[in-house]
Amino acid sequence: MTRSNPDAKAPDASRRSERSRQAILDAALALVGEVGYNRLTIEAIAARAGVGKQTIYRWWPSKAAVLLDASLALAGDAEAEGGWSGFPDTGDLAADLKQVLRATVDEFNDEKYAAPARALTAAGATDPELGARFTEKLLEPQLALYEARLRAAREAGQLPPGADLRLTVEMLVGPLTYRWLMRTAPLTHAYADALVDRVLAGAAS
Repeated sequence: MTRSNPDAKAPDASRRSERSRQAILDAALALVGEVGYNRLTIEAIAARAGVGKQTIYRWWPSKAAVLLDASLALAGDAEAEGGWSGFPDTGDLAADLKQVLRATVDEFNDEKYAAPARALTAAGATDPELGARFTEKLLEPQLALYEARLRAAREAGQLPPGADLRLTVEMLVGPLTYRWLMRTAPLTHAYADALVDRVLAGAAS
C-alpha cells in the first residue's frame, strides 16, 4: 500500500490556470500574425496553447475577446520595456510628444503589435460591442495620457488657455493611425516629428 506524503504540496491550481491563460494569450497573438483574424479560430488557439476549447470558453466568449486581452497584456509589456510608466514630462512638450509618437511608429512597424491591432480595428468596425470595449480598455487610457500631458503644458503656459486638448490629441494620433491603417505612405520617425511640429504650431496660433 502506498502511503501519501503529508509534506507533499498539492498542485497549485491558480498557478496552473495562469500558465494556461498566458499560453492562450501568446497563442492568439502568434496565430493572428501568421494567419490573420479571419482565419483565426478558437480551435487553433487551443491547439497552439495546448489546452481544450472549453478552457478558453471558460474565460472568454469569443476569439475577439481573447485577442483584446492579449493586446492589453502586450501593451502592458511594451510600456514596461519602455522604461517609463505614464507619459514623459521633461518640461519640453515637443520633445515628449515626439518620443511617444516615435515609439508608436516603432510599434506600428512591428508585426507583433501591428497584427493584433489591425485585427481588432477591423473586427471592432463591424462589432459595436467589441469596438466599444477596444476603445474603453485600450484606446481611451492611451489618449488620456496625451491629454494629461497637454493639460500640464497648458497650465505651464506652453499652450493657449483655450486650447482644445482632445482635438489636439486627435490631430496628433489621427494622421499617424490613418497612414498606418491605410498604408498610404511609410510610417517614419520624421513623419511623427513633423506631425508634432505642425500640430503644436497650430495649437499655439
